[in-house]
Amino acid sequence: MKKKKVLIHSIAFNPDGVSTAYLYGDIALSLKKRGYDVTVLTTTPNYNVVEEQIRKQPLKWKIWGFLKKSNFNGIPVYHVPQKKFKSTILRLFGFMYWHLVSFFAGLFIKKVDVILSPSPPLSIGVVNAWLGKLKGAKVIYNVQEVYPDILGKKSGLIYNSVSKMEHYVYDKSDAVTTIDQVFHDTIKDRFKEPQKLHIIPNFVDTSIYHPLEKSAELDPKLFQRNENLKLLYAGNIGKAQDWDTLIALATMTKDKPYDFYVIGEGAMRDYLKEEIEKKNLSNIHLLQYQPRELMPDIIAFSDIQFIFMEPEIAAQGFPSKVYTIMACGKPLLVCSPKNTPIINFLSNIGCAKLITESNVDGKAKEICRWLDGINRTQLKEMGKKGLDVIEKGYSKDIVTGKYADLIDSLVGKCQ
Repeated sequence: MKKKKVLIHSIAFNPDGVSTAYLYGDIALSLKKRGYDVTVLTTTPNYNVVEEQIRKQPLKWKIWGFLKKSNFNGIPVYHVPQKKFKSTILRLFGFMYWHLVSFFAGLFIKKVDVILSPSPPLSIGVVNAWLGKLKGAKVIYNVQEVYPDILGKKSGLIYNSVSKMEHYVYDKSDAVTTIDQVFHDTIKDRFKEPQKLHIIPNFVDTSIYHPLEKSAELDPKLFQRNENLKLLYAGNIGKAQDWDTLIALATMTKDKPYDFYVIGEGAMRDYLKEEIEKKNLSNIHLLQYQPRELMPDIIAFSDIQFIFMEPEIAAQGFPSKVYTIMACGKPLLVCSPKNTPIINFLSNIGCAKLITESNVDGKAKEICRWLDGINRTQLKEMGKKGLDVIEKGYSKDIVTGKYADLIDSLVGKCQ
């Protein structure tokens, strides 16, 4: 039987060093293993540029100035050049350029049966609806963030325009997947055909992320070996995270045996750095982005992994790092309002301390009380509970298999 072709159209993919790139890299490999012919259409690395990963997956010009090509474990990957501009106008121009070039590039990819893409951005769903119609392909749109809700404001020209775009994407897609029940319940009434909507959670590669008894010899200049309780965050230092609570917490615990590690890049890094220096918070260690292969050891180095969500947008996203942390057997410390995806997911597991207080000082004080009363034995027991949940339902093989099953249901099995 002839192989069915899946086109993955994503704003980020290997060798870019971000969670969406890793997530869809695993999905691509799983679909290939299932018997599908997989092709990827994406950008050049611009979120977290990791030179070592680019050396392993070099990009060469396919159409000079417009399109590059690389090979990801036998999967052809086409990259539209993209840069991370500081100027909002230049970022917008680059975004529009990517949509335009990727649309025409998609037209020249032959015999596509299914187009699969994640949000953000929402607009990629529009591009794929057009591509799908022109190529006679089924379209699957994966909701990783809920638009227009993430904009906050519930009215106005931008909100109304994005809302219309959202309904268009849902109407024109053959299937829509979302990552949890909260997202499902939020958007289900926006569908003319609710049967299109499916829940498929994100996942973690347990062959990479698993418990380690002891972390490797990380750079001692960056990762201090002492008896202090170590709380760590690794990821985007952006506006989706509540950095004021971390600053308040670190200020309250200056004289206590707690160290806070923040690893990564993002729009709020300069703000965080300025606050650390202004308040002389030597207990916060702000580190540069670290290679993915070091992350299991970095997580093992920590006692607690913390995620402080910005309250205004916490309901519109779910950090995929939650699964990674749980797979490594580490407990979580989470700040987020009630009835948000992260709180609902973790509330009955017992692997996380959940703070739903809205006031910054109130959150910091509640965390202080919890830290003062917890010990490492209790933390290890919390971590074990999270690991058990991952092994039963959120491993890479289980979840990527659900994507393959969905595609099978749309176009028939490959083998």
